Amino acid sequence: MNIQENVDLANYSTMRLGGKTRFLIAVTSQDEVLEALNWANSRGLKILMIGGGSNIIWQDSGFDGVLLVNQIKGFEVLADDLSSTTIKIGAGENWDSVVGRTVNQNLSGIECLSLIPGTTGATPIQNVGAYGQEISSSLISLEAIEVASLDKVSLVSEQLGFSYRTSSLKLNPGKYLITSITLKLSKEQLKPPFYASLQLYLNQHNITNCSPASLRDAVIAIRTAKLPDPAVVANCGSFFANPIISKPQLDELEARLNTQIPHWQVANGEQKVAAAWLIENIGYKDVHDNVTGIGTWKSQPLVLVNESAKSTSDLFKFRDDIIAEVRQKFNIELEQEPQILPN
Repeated sequence: MNIQENVDLANYSTMRLGGKTRFLIAVTSQDEVLEALNWANSRGLKILMIGGGSNIIWQDSGFDGVLLVNQIKGFEVLADDLSSTTIKIGAGENWDSVVGRTVNQNLSGIECLSLIPGTTGATPIQNVGAYGQEISSSLISLEAIEVASLDKVSLVSEQLGFSYRTSSLKLNPGKYLITSITLKLSKEQLKPPFYASLQLYLNQHNITNCSPASLRDAVIAIRTAKLPDPAVVANCGSFFANPIISKPQLDELEARLNTQIPHWQVANGEQKVAAAWLIENIGYKDVHDNVTGIGTWKSQPLVLVNESAKSTSDLFKFRDDIIAEVRQKFNIELEQEPQILPN
């Protein structure tokens, strides 16, 4: 077990901000996770585990504990029949590589989650979703270590409290350390119509073949055109979730503003409103703030980018200004998607 000390956390978040962690250990198996937990417990140290750092923001104060970096690999077919394939995947696997591998097997269920950065084990925490798909629709179960008891546990999808961009895992951070997930993917191709922006792309490019590969290619093309590569531009992807409001509230807003607001109906008649539209309409598209060093991406105002920020507090100031102005103009409360650590 290789234990590093006083490591810069900015190197473990794609926003590239944050203090230092007292200790850092890379883990490659479930047994190594247990070994690291025992080592931390014997010294009375707190513990956190991350994957690729693509959806987390570190506090400037850093972390006075043990940070585990999940590097657990694995891709094992557990079951295969005429209609589906069930695969167990190590939580430290690169997520987009996993999507590509399943698409190469002509399996459907996660192809629209292509090019989402990070590792596989992080996907259930936020119930990662894009272009009409969510990980909760394919996930059967996951394996984890329960931190309090040090027990190896298996949790089925129904135990994870999935809803839009959240889960019981996100609401109870640090309770479990995920070591693998199991997905059941379909051998049947998806049928149109698809998510609006995806369908528009297919129509514009005369794509009628709806194979997992063609949908993956389309999603990659859309994301590449709209979103910055976190390896090149420091960012955590979409910073705000699309807010969900009531139909009467939407009707009142559209009447008051005398305009149509992009939205989608969800459960119980509630309406999911496009957060990007709200942010653009308070004047925050392609904004570059020299005071905080934070800006919004030129083609997607949902993405906050670190252009020259020196601290996480700079990011928080820029974030809070957006939230306040959206609240004032639309009476809608934006919620950020990246997790703040330690919380």
